[in-house]
Amino acid sequence: MASSLFSAPAGLDNSLTAQVMNGVRAAIEERRMTPGNLYSVYQVAEELGISRSPVRDALLRLEEAGLIRFERNRGFRVLQTTPHDVAEIFAIRMALEIPAAHRAALLMSAEQEAELQQAVVLALAAAEAGDEALFFHHDQQIHDIILVAAHNERARQQISRLRVSTRLLGVSTAGDARTLSDIVEEHQPIIDGVLGHDPERAAAGMRRHLEHTGRLLVAQAVRKQDLDLDPDEVWDEMTWGF
Repeated sequence: MASSLFSAPAGLDNSLTAQVMNGVRAAIEERRMTPGNLYSVYQVAEELGISRSPVRDALLRLEEAGLIRFERNRGFRVLQTTPHDVAEIFAIRMALEIPAAHRAALLMSAEQEAELQQAVVLALAAAEAGDEALFFHHDQQIHDIILVAAHNERARQQISRLRVSTRLLGVSTAGDARTLSDIVEEHQPIIDGVLGHDPERAAAGMRRHLEHTGRLLVAQAVRKQDLDLDPDEVWDEMTWGF
């Protein structure tokens, strides 16, 4: 290789798998690893100075997220993600999370209500502290509690994978189109609907939140890739009917 793919430590996470995932994602975002090019597990392991086992584990997760594709006996290629990919992820989330919010408003236990209220408090504290990583940890907790209350563990697992995919695509609305506190406020109609046992309000709040977030992320992806696309047309094409 003429130059290093990984110009900085892969991440602060103690997990080698997470470090590899962060490092590969950063290399893709910074165009040190480019779509269409072929890379090897050995190449990544050698540059990071670690064994091939955590590298392979990380790459399998990145393949699941849609960032790379393995080619038998050849290595892997970086895939070009598109605004359509982002919109598709949110179409799936809308199909699962809107009815989940409706069900959670009817089924949530008192213990889960307390957990939800605590997660909101912690998310707001993280937002006020400007701790984006901690904020999104608690943001995911909020969504997880709602999905668990809806008695749909498979949906919770699928949504968790989709959220990872969104993060790995390298798009985020935080600090771009809205603040962390704005995102907390955007959750409030969902929380009020669930805690108030108002399923219609909870579902409507979830729809507004996911649509707003999804549209912002699609527009950001269009800008980052300098594409001649109308973000609203992309969104409408991929989410029509949800």
